[in-house]
Amino acid sequence: MSVQNFIPTVWSETLQKALDEKYVGVANCSREYEGEIKKKGSRVKILNVGDISVSDYTPNCDMSSPESLDGTTLELVVDRAKYFNFQLDDIDHAQAVPGLMEAAMKNAAAALAKEADQYIYSLYDQVENRVYCDIINNDYSSILHPFLEARTMLMKSGVTDVNDIVFEITPKAAEELLKKEISLSSDSADIFENGCIGKIAGCKVFVTNNIYIHEGASANHHYCYARSRRAIAFAEQISEIEAYRPESRFADAVKGLHLYGAKIVYPNEICVLDLSIE
Repeated sequence: MSVQNFIPTVWSETLQKALDEKYVGVANCSREYEGEIKKKGSRVKILNVGDISVSDYTPNCDMSSPESLDGTTLELVVDRAKYFNFQLDDIDHAQAVPGLMEAAMKNAAAALAKEADQYIYSLYDQVENRVYCDIINNDYSSILHPFLEARTMLMKSGVTDVNDIVFEITPKAAEELLKKEISLSSDSADIFENGCIGKIAGCKVFVTNNIYIHEGASANHHYCYARSRRAIAFAEQISEIEAYRPESRFADAVKGLHLYGAKIVYPNEICVLDLSIE
């Protein structure tokens, strides 16, 4: 690829596809609010509609007056802006196998996806629902308890389908599950979701390195998630992507700008699993 052959729209779509293939935290968010995002600070409107009542119907009797829905509008602020900017020397490019620039773009996507996923998991401090488990001072059988407790908590909060609940855990937490030889059920569809290792009580389990871990003196706190797929809204845009020739180099360069933001929109449908692990 050269600057002359660079088509921004095509490469934006290529970058977006590569991002989607790397996401774990973002992939488990609601993304239906994505729209025209032009710059950092843009706002995306999210409309929440209240619950609808159901009444008994009696033939030949008038129905009650239609209830007024309590619609509320939330705003998601696109407050994150991350960019990449890399170059490939002409000599390296000429000697390389075809696809070097494509491979570089995939690496750029992986770096951007990591930043976005880490941002999703940094929202843990805004979550009020908490389940605690000290893995150090209990035997490994206790590791399953917080998952089941969080599952029950979310279902009591209105999540009616366990298939809509996901657990997102660290590799160390996954290790503790496997030490107890807990069977993670699976089906063929699971393998198509990045990071999914199976199910606990019908809820998919995802493993990622991007969950926040607080390092303590005797143990580390892994702030894992249990949530519905609509609990957090995420909006993004590949705002700019451009190929150019650096003035002081014989090289092709590419730079791109990734704009995004996230918001907890259903706070009762997300729970932090505070797992204390040595």
